[in-house]
Amino acid sequence: MSGATLTETFVDKVMGITYQSAPPEAIELSKHIALDGLAVMHAGLTEPLGVGRLSTAYVRDMGGAPQASVIGGGFKTSMQNAAYVNGTMAHALDFDNTSYPPNHPTSPTLPVMLAIAEYHKLPGKRIIEAIIAAFEVQARVRWASTGLATGVGFHKPSTVGMFGAVTAAIKLLDLNREQAQMAFGITGSRAGSLSINTGTMTKSSHSGHGARMGIEAALLAKMGWTASADVFGPKGFFDTFMPGNARPERLVEGFANPLWMLDPGVGFKPYPCNGFTQRPIDGALALREEHNIKPEQIDRVQVQFPRFEYVNRPQPRSGLDGKFSIQYTTALALLDGDVTVDSFTNERLFAPDVVALLPKVKLDFDDSIPFDKLKMHIVVNIWLKDGRQLSKRVDKIPGWPGEYGKPITRPQRHKKFFSCTRRVLDEKGANRMLELVENLDALNDVTEIMDIARCDRS
Repeated sequence: MSGATLTETFVDKVMGITYQSAPPEAIELSKHIALDGLAVMHAGLTEPLGVGRLSTAYVRDMGGAPQASVIGGGFKTSMQNAAYVNGTMAHALDFDNTSYPPNHPTSPTLPVMLAIAEYHKLPGKRIIEAIIAAFEVQARVRWASTGLATGVGFHKPSTVGMFGAVTAAIKLLDLNREQAQMAFGITGSRAGSLSINTGTMTKSSHSGHGARMGIEAALLAKMGWTASADVFGPKGFFDTFMPGNARPERLVEGFANPLWMLDPGVGFKPYPCNGFTQRPIDGALALREEHNIKPEQIDRVQVQFPRFEYVNRPQPRSGLDGKFSIQYTTALALLDGDVTVDSFTNERLFAPDVVALLPKVKLDFDDSIPFDKLKMHIVVNIWLKDGRQLSKRVDKIPGWPGEYGKPITRPQRHKKFFSCTRRVLDEKGANRMLELVENLDALNDVTEIMDIARCDRS
C-alpha cells in the first residue's frame, strides 16, 4: 500500500498468514509445538519451589468468569487469568522450546490460543494458523531488536513474546486491520520484564504476563480502545527499548518467505534448563557413558564456553537458580547420568555429592568461540585422579533442527511428553491428549483436550 506506515505494512503481512496458505511442514511442526507446550505446562505445575502451586492459588483467589481451564487446577477462570497461570507454568521449568535469535516462542503464545479457543470453541485449524502467525511475528520483532542483548536488560517473553501473544489473539478473535494496529499499539505499552530476575520465580511469570497482556490488548482493541497506530515507527517500541540500536525494516523483509519457524527453525529442549546449558550437559553425559566415569574418580572439570556471564553461576542460590548454571548442570550430568525436572530441587542442590563435586567444576570463557547460539561450540574437559584427561567438544545443539543441531525424533518427543504429563495426568488421560493433539487439525474444538488438562477433582 502506497504511503503505508511500517506497522500498517507489518499488520497486512500478518493478516495474510492463513491455515490454507501454510506449507504442510509448518502445519505438522505446529502440532509438535502444541504437544511440547502442553507437556511443559503440566510439568510446570509441579515445579519444585512452587511456581505452579502459587500461580494456581493466585488466580483461584482472584476468581474470574469460568471461561478457560487452568492446567491441572481443576477449575476455570477468565481467559486472561488462565493465560497468565498457564503461561507462567509453561516457562516455570525453562523446558519450553526456543528459537533464534534466543527467544521462548511458545510459553507466551500457546496459553493465549488455548484460552481463547476453549472459550469460543474454535477448531484446531485456527490454533495452527495462530501458532504460525505468532511465531513469525515474535521472531521478526526479535530479529529487528538488535539492541535486546541476551541475558541482560529486558527479558524476551514479555517484550517480543508479547507481540506474538497479541498476534494469536488478533487471529483468534477476528480483529480487523485497524483493530490489529490498535492491539499492537496497546501491546507496546504493556511490554517489559527484567532479566535480573533470572533464577527466581518472577522470570517464569514473564511468559504469563506476556500471554495475559496479549489477550487484554486484543480484547480492548476490539472494543474500540485506541493506541498508537504505528507502534513500530518513530518514537515507538524500538526507539524506546533500544534507541539507535534496532533495525525495524527487518519486520517486513522477506516476511514468511520462508517461515521463521521452518528456517532457522524451532528447538525442543531435552533437558529442563537454560538453552545454553544443553551442550555442556550433552558433553558431560557422553564422557560419563563412554568412559564409565564414577564421581569419586573426578579430580576436576572444565567447561570451555564463549563469554556469557549469564550462565556463570558457580554456587546457585536455589535449585531454580541452578537451571542457569553451567557448573551445576554439568555436575548433575556427571553425577546422575541424566538431568530431569527433579534435578532442580533445593534438596538436590545441597546434597552431599553435589556439594563435593560442584566446586571442582570450573567455567572458563574462551573469546575465540563466537557467541552465537547456532554456530558456537563448547568443550568439556575432565581430569581423573588416575592422571587421565578426557575431552569432548559439542558443536550441535541438542533438540535443534538442521545443520546446527541434533533434531528431536518422534519417540523422543513422546518420551518428553509422557515424562512431563505423568506428573499430573493418569496414563489414560495422557494417551488421549497425545492422540488429540497429534490430530489437532481435524478437531472441531479443543474442549476434550482442555477437559483432560484441567484435571477436575470432582
